[in-house]
Amino acid sequence: MNERPIEATLRLRVGSEDAHYGTIAAGAFVMQLFGDLATELTVRRDGDEGLLRAYERVEFLVPVRPGDFLECRATIVREGRTSRTFQAEAWKVIETRYDVAESAADVLEEPVLVARATGTTVVQERFQRKPPVPDRP
Repeated sequence: MNERPIEATLRLRVGSEDAHYGTIAAGAFVMQLFGDLATELTVRRDGDEGLLRAYERVEFLVPVRPGDFLECRATIVREGRTSRTFQAEAWKVIETRYDVAESAADVLEEPVLVARATGTTVVQERFQRKPPVPDRP
């Protein structure tokens, strides 16, 4: 593995279409983001999307609501011949404030960890076509 870890990031606003339990987004929404991060990691590492094999651990810590802004990060933490183990986190950086007004929101002084996971992706050797791509500075 490179000296510098391979990382991927996403930043997005949770849309009203993502509400599943009244005003709360389903955990599957965050899992989809983690899956997208895993795909980017394997593209950066191997030049191939790979296949998500399993999650060893998933934790949902704080509800996510439409209007919230999330910053999600993932890093490859271990590599095998074909497997890549990654850790992912989702942080809330802006929070809706329906208690104040329908359109109110606060930029959080400190981001709040809403979910984290550890998973494994697999890229068959025949599809590993290039060396790791460095992250942008």
